[in-house]
Amino acid sequence: TGPAVIVAGTDGERLLLGRQASWPARRYSTLAGFVEPGETLEQTVAREVMEESGVRVRGSRYLDSQPWPFPSSLMLGFIADAEPDPPQANEELEDARWFTREEVGAALRGENIDTGLLVSPSISISRWLIECWHAGIDADSVNKP
Repeated sequence: TGPAVIVAGTDGERLLLGRQASWPARRYSTLAGFVEPGETLEQTVAREVMEESGVRVRGSRYLDSQPWPFPSSLMLGFIADAEPDPPQANEELEDARWFTREEVGAALRGENIDTGLLVSPSISISRWLIECWHAGIDADSVNKP
């Protein structure tokens, strides 16, 4: 099992999400990546967010984990305090951008399904992290995947 971090990055007002080109249109998710040998989880969070979006992380906090069979990972979920840097997608992502609490709330409620933001499916830790951020990061009050 390979450890990987999955990160809900926030500048305090907005949530940082990215999308891969192979995903359905308008689907965005939290950022994720594998832990490198000799790296702490917190270092991995900062490196992965920077590599995938160009956004700097000031600090992070572990929330929960989820086994993930693709390819055979243990996803370690974090919330990260980030600088409000303009996101810049790299070769791993088609796009990375900030979303407001209102945009995320509409997506969680299934509003504007034909035109608005689509978030990760409810079975994923990514969706749970998004819900935690939207609920004010009170992880104990949000149902886990």
